[in-house]
Amino acid sequence: MTRLAHHPTLVFFFTIIGLVISSGLSLYLYIQGGFSATWLLITLITIAFISTLYFQFNKQNKHMGFVLKSLANGDSSLGLSQHHPMRQHLEEIKTRIQSARLSAEQQAHFLQTLLVHIDLAVLVFDSEGKVIESNPAVTRLLGKPINHSQDLDHLAPLVNECDKSLKTIANWQYGEQQDNLSIQITSAQIQGQIRKIVTLQSIRDALQNKEQQAYKRLTKVLTHEVANSITPLSSIAQTCEGLLPDTLSFDDEEDKQDLALALQTLAKRTEYLSAFIARFRKVSNLPSPVLQPAQLAPLVEGIYQLHQQSCHQANIDLQLDISHSQLVMLDTAQIEQVLINLTKNAIEAVQQRNDEDLRNARQVVLKTGANNAGQHYIEISDNGPGIAEHVIDMIFVPFFTTKQQGSGIGLSLSRQIMINHGGDLIYLQREQGACFRCVFG
Repeated sequence: MTRLAHHPTLVFFFTIIGLVISSGLSLYLYIQGGFSATWLLITLITIAFISTLYFQFNKQNKHMGFVLKSLANGDSSLGLSQHHPMRQHLEEIKTRIQSARLSAEQQAHFLQTLLVHIDLAVLVFDSEGKVIESNPAVTRLLGKPINHSQDLDHLAPLVNECDKSLKTIANWQYGEQQDNLSIQITSAQIQGQIRKIVTLQSIRDALQNKEQQAYKRLTKVLTHEVANSITPLSSIAQTCEGLLPDTLSFDDEEDKQDLALALQTLAKRTEYLSAFIARFRKVSNLPSPVLQPAQLAPLVEGIYQLHQQSCHQANIDLQLDISHSQLVMLDTAQIEQVLINLTKNAIEAVQQRNDEDLRNARQVVLKTGANNAGQHYIEISDNGPGIAEHVIDMIFVPFFTTKQQGSGIGLSLSRQIMINHGGDLIYLQREQGACFRCVFG
């Protein structure tokens, strides 16, 4: 009976035959002799036989249902008996499901590994703005973990209001550094749920590289078209000035003096232009830093000692504030050049104060510290007149200067050195004076 129950078609066939035979036999007995014990016995046997077959059939159906549900839930431990006709098909289904699951797991593992290693920041938001998937590049780029779209601060409206797709560029503040981000947002329906996929990539380095390439091309033009002409002009002017004989006479003696002055001016201006081009070449051909571990405290102390005597003579209070001495990878010679230039600018700034009553309050501070993003910095601040707000955006542009005798090279060169170190040189607005911070990445 148990083996028969494994064949649902045979069970149904024999059940019908049994019903027909038992019904015919019962009818025959009833016609022959009416109700009798034999007729009753046959009827009970027929009912028992039908009940048994129905029970076995129903049991097999339930078992098949359990097997199919277990497969749907990923459990392949349940199976059919050795003699069940569907056993072979079930084993084939199990094999295919296991193969498909293994392939899906391998693909998911590959994608997860890929997301971990790529520099492209990827965020996946649900319809409520919650992050359901992200990679480590998000924290590296933004400086903090993102759990909700609101954590993106001023970028949150871009994510929340995007219905289809969007590609744009936006600014992002990471610690003390300004960054430019390329943002791409795609909204899609996945498995019946609205998902927003956001990718973020820093284009700051690319923009800076383009800027550097533009400077280098301009340097080549200046060197080729101008520098080659300036040098002989200066030499010719000096030669002509030396060739003027003392006995040379003019109708007006002042004409002779004007000629000599013109030649002198020409020689000086060509020398100045030559020096100008040399400074520009210095900015464009800045050597790559040779990075070595160095403590910030001794570096700043050396700058302090270098300027201490001159500040004392100028009645300037030079202060040293070392909150910690962190080990940083840097090129000592290049960073010293940056600090010397910034300290010199600060000293010149406080010397512009003409108020005698506050002369003793002239102050320059050299400071080390770390910001909220964990970045270490060296800060040079003063209480001079500060920088006018309308020129703040121009202070790092090469050759822009507000000084009469300035070249406009110092800040641009200093910032380029800090960028080459993986950091930045930023200007912090204060209520009084100026503050420049060298941030190390």
